[in-house]
Amino acid sequence: MDTLSAFLGNVSGFVWGPVMLILLLGTGLYLTIGLRAMPIRRIGYGFRQLLSGRRVVESDEGQITPFQALATALSATVGTGNIGGVATAIALGGPGAVFWMWITALVGMATKYGEAVLAVKYREVDEDGRYVGGPMYYIKNGMGERWRWLGALFALFAMVAAFGIGNTVQSNAVADVMQTNLAVPAWLTGVVLAVLVFFVIIGGVRRIARLAERLVPFMAIVYMLGALVVIVLNLPAVPAALGQIVADAFTGTAATGGFAGAAVMAAIRFGVARGIFSNEAGLGSAPIAHAAARTSDPVRQGTVAMLGTFIDTIVVCTMTALVIVLTGVWETGETGAGLTSLAFGEGVAGGNWVVTFGLVVFAFTTIVAWSYYGERSAEYLFGVRAIMPYRYLWVVLLFVGAVANLGIVWLIADILNALMAIPNLIALLALSGTIFAVTRDYFQREERQRG
Repeated sequence: MDTLSAFLGNVSGFVWGPVMLILLLGTGLYLTIGLRAMPIRRIGYGFRQLLSGRRVVESDEGQITPFQALATALSATVGTGNIGGVATAIALGGPGAVFWMWITALVGMATKYGEAVLAVKYREVDEDGRYVGGPMYYIKNGMGERWRWLGALFALFAMVAAFGIGNTVQSNAVADVMQTNLAVPAWLTGVVLAVLVFFVIIGGVRRIARLAERLVPFMAIVYMLGALVVIVLNLPAVPAALGQIVADAFTGTAATGGFAGAAVMAAIRFGVARGIFSNEAGLGSAPIAHAAARTSDPVRQGTVAMLGTFIDTIVVCTMTALVIVLTGVWETGETGAGLTSLAFGEGVAGGNWVVTFGLVVFAFTTIVAWSYYGERSAEYLFGVRAIMPYRYLWVVLLFVGAVANLGIVWLIADILNALMAIPNLIALLALSGTIFAVTRDYFQREERQRG
C-alpha cells in the first residue's frame, strides 16, 4: 500500500508539475491577449449582466438563471481552496505567492469566459428536455465528430474524479471537522450529510441552483465579514502587508519556522498552483453549470462566468491571505486549513469558528455542485438512464467517505482532476478563433445599438 501511495504521489506531482501549470497559465494568457484583455476591462459590464441575470426572460433558452449558474459554479470552487489552499501557498511560498495567485486569476478570467461561451454555444437538449453542455459537448460539436473520443475522455475523467474531489474527500473533511471541534461521530456526520445531499440532488439542476443562489452568497458574506473584522482591527498594518505580498513576489522570503523555503520560484510555483486549485479555471468543470443558463447569447453568459474567478480568487482568497499575513501566523510552521483557523483565532476571539463553519458549508455546496458535474459527465457517456443510479451511488459514497481513510482516493482524484484539464485546454485553443469572433461580433452589435 505504501508503494502504491508513493507511486500515485509521484504521478500527482508530475501531472500537476510545471508543464501543466504552464499550459493552464499559458492558455489563459493567450486568450487574454486574443480578447484584448476584455475580461479585465469589462468587469463592470459583467457585474451588470450578473445583476440583470437574476430576472427570468421567458424567451431565453435554458433551465436556470445566469445568476444561479454562477452561484452553482461558485459553490464548487469557493471552498477548501479559499481556506486551506491560500494558507498552503503562503506557508510554502511566502506572502509573495498571493501576488502570483492574483496573476493566475486575472488571466484565468479569460479562460473561464471562453469555457462558458463555448458551453452555451455548443450545448444540447437531452431527451428529457435538459440543457446540457460543457467540454465534452463543445469538443464534439465544435471540433467535430472525429474528436468525439476526446470529449468522452474528459467525461470519463470528470465522472470518476467527481467521486473523489467532490464527494468522498469533502465528506471526510466535514466529518473530521465535526469530530475534532464538536465530538460528533464520523458515521453520524456521514448519515446526515448523505440525507441532506440526497434531498437536494434528487431535484436536479433547478433545486441545486436554488440552493446555491441562497447559500453561496450567505456563506461568502459570513466568511468575508469574519475576515473583514480582523482586517479592520489591523487596518494600520494593511498597506505594509500588501507591500510585503508584492515585494516578496519578486524577492522571495527567507524560510523560517521550519517549513519549506520561499524563494521567488517557490512563490510563483505555489501561487499559480493554488490559484488554479482555488478557481478551477481551465479544468472544465464550471462550463457544465453555465451551459444550463437561460440566456440569449453565449457572450452574455461568458461575462457572468468570468466573475467567478474574480470573486473566488481576487476577493475571497485575498481576504484570507490578508488575515494570515496581518496576524503573522504564517511563520509558525502550520499549514492548510489549520493555519487559516489559527489566523482567524489570533485575529479575533472565536474567529476559528468562522473557519469551522465555512469549511462545513463550503464542503456541502461543493458536494452538491460536483454531483451535477459528475452526473452530466455520466449522461454524456451512458445516456439519461445513468442519471438516477449515479445519484444513488453519489449519496452512498458520501457516507463511505466520512468514515474511511482516503489517502489513496485523494491521490487518484487529484490525478484525474489534472487530466480533466488536458482535453479542455486542447478544445479552448482549437476553438479560440470562435471565442474571439463571437466576442467581437457581440460587442460590435452592442456599440451599434447604443448609437
